[in-house]
Amino acid sequence: MVLAGYLYVRPLLRTGTGYAAHSLCAVTEVAGRTDASEDLPPNPLVPFLTQFKNGGYAYVNVLGLFAGQTAYYTEGLGCTLSPRRPVFPTPEALPPTSLLTDEPSLDASLDEAIGRAFGDGLSDDEARALGTRAIVVVKDGVIVGERYADGFTANTPQLGWSMTKSVTNLLTGRAVMQGAVALDDANLRPEWTDERAEITVDQLLRMTSGLEWDEEYDLGTPITEMLFNSDDMAAYVAGQPAAHEPGTFQQYSSGSTTLVCSVLNDRLGAGPTMPREQLFAPLGLASAVLEPDAAGTPVCGSYLWATPRDWARIGQFVLDDGVVDDVRLLPEGWVEESTTVVPLTGADTGEYATEEAGYASSWWTNLRGDGTLAHPDLPEDLFWAQGHDGQRMYVAPSLDLVVVRMGFTPESRDLGLAELIRAAADAS
Repeated sequence: MVLAGYLYVRPLLRTGTGYAAHSLCAVTEVAGRTDASEDLPPNPLVPFLTQFKNGGYAYVNVLGLFAGQTAYYTEGLGCTLSPRRPVFPTPEALPPTSLLTDEPSLDASLDEAIGRAFGDGLSDDEARALGTRAIVVVKDGVIVGERYADGFTANTPQLGWSMTKSVTNLLTGRAVMQGAVALDDANLRPEWTDERAEITVDQLLRMTSGLEWDEEYDLGTPITEMLFNSDDMAAYVAGQPAAHEPGTFQQYSSGSTTLVCSVLNDRLGAGPTMPREQLFAPLGLASAVLEPDAAGTPVCGSYLWATPRDWARIGQFVLDDGVVDDVRLLPEGWVEESTTVVPLTGADTGEYATEEAGYASSWWTNLRGDGTLAHPDLPEDLFWAQGHDGQRMYVAPSLDLVVVRMGFTPESRDLGLAELIRAAADAS
């Protein structure tokens, strides 16, 4: 009876130990920090975890005995959950270059807005709960505002979580420009011999594949099973059944983005170094690390680490319409198309069928599909990347503005970013 009970809960426990092992490995090895416990969520399992870190791997189990998981570190590729050390190529280090220049802000209103985004004026407990770790403000290609929390610097890589999805859109644009992929490509997986064969790359990017999914970060949900209990994440997602006809219903899914990167890997043939070769090297993102799963596929829905300045460089690249150093890396019009919501008509209801009214091609947009604005007091052309625990990268073309906010904010709260964007717009 006891054994049967353990076997029942073991997958749930492995979700928790997998999360903790990956976090312990990545926070120490990629970010170079010594406070990995600060990045664990408020989960009742956490007090029962036993953690062990030695050189290039981290091991975590429950009560020193159960459901152990190991994450292995590879230089330049970060940490990977796997039952054995994966054999990946070690990429060459990238030389740092700068798409941005510094010009410290002399604007008091902007400085005050940055301070409020850090919780200045709040109690210590409230500021800690707000959890802001970095703010970078870029205007007209120049860093005009920047601040870091204690223990973090401009050189500390931070995890973007689902901001990685927006970078996956850029990787797809690179593949489209090279003729390796087309947005209307279907028949993406050999095991899809039913209606799933109709799913296109564009539908995966726009979260309209129709695959059954649950994005809640709870023990045992598809998103946590994929991230923390699957060696081949794309295969896990591909095994999900169809819940809707492709293109008729929009549901946010990290699994869909995982499938996009498996397609890019198949077409470009670069394995875990694909993001580095296709995007990070051309942009000079020396800090960027997009971690692969045990099958060697980059975890393109969740696992991009980069310094806040490199996140801002990504935003500036998008603001510049995919051009860097006078070289076009994305198809002309790619950014505009990718940040335009395509309204859907449900096959059965005839209604706008979405759970995410402002989600375009892996970018969030102020102008939603129903014509309303998510933030009426901010520019209509505003769009952004958004990640778990309060990660944000805002791009406002009409203001020539990029704003990056990084932090650890598990609970929903006002991050003070609308005020920050308005202050940055008015800054001289």
